[in-house]
Amino acid sequence: MPVINMDDLTDKDKALMELNQKKLEVKLERWLTSKCCEEIKDYIQAREEEDTLVKGISEEKNPFKEKGGCVIC
Repeated sequence: MPVINMDDLTDKDKALMELNQKKLEVKLERWLTSKCCEEIKDYIQAREEEDTLVKGISEEKNPFKEKGGCVIC
């Protein structure tokens, strides 16, 4: 998709772009926030056991684990 510089467009072109965007947004299905929050919470809780941000990285799978110490003599 090409990059459009908004400064180069006429007011009519800008209004047409905004109108097309509004037409797309009107077609979207809207949900209640309370329903969305419940679904997100259920999704997170169902995958909590495999989430490394919650569970942490095991020592043997940690790519950032120090391989060996550095000794300065």
